[in-house]
Amino acid sequence: MIEKALTSADVEFVTTLHGDERASFHVLLQPRGNQADRLLRAIDDLALGELDEAAREGETPEGELALDAGERALEVSLQALRAAGSSAEGRLIEDHPLDALKSLVEEVSADEVLVLTDPHYVEEFFHRDWASRARHKVGVPVLKLFSHARA
Repeated sequence: MIEKALTSADVEFVTTLHGDERASFHVLLQPRGNQADRLLRAIDDLALGELDEAAREGETPEGELALDAGERALEVSLQALRAAGSSAEGRLIEDHPLDALKSLVEEVSADEVLVLTDPHYVEEFFHRDWASRARHKVGVPVLKLFSHARA
């Protein structure tokens, strides 16, 4: 589960997590503009010392613009995973990401879930981030990873 395009460092990290074991990826992407309100994102930016980012949170695409950016980010991510030698499929999720995640885990008999996002300190503190909530819902191990760099 991701919220933006995977960087090359992210792709290398997730494709080598299990050594030489072949992994198949089923990527769910919910565009960042759809998952959290601006205030929480701005607080996260401030916690990271990224004052410029906090000031620009109002510019984060939402609605149809977020979906267009999300589609591009998903396609870039899938191509990168495939270029690294992995099989990869994916889809955008607009609503209820954890319900979509649970359905996908059941559909493909997933062994584990990787949640790869930027840090979301407020949500993580209150255990309201995707990984914390997914651990109670999907029935398989959930690994929380932080993006290596901004895409």
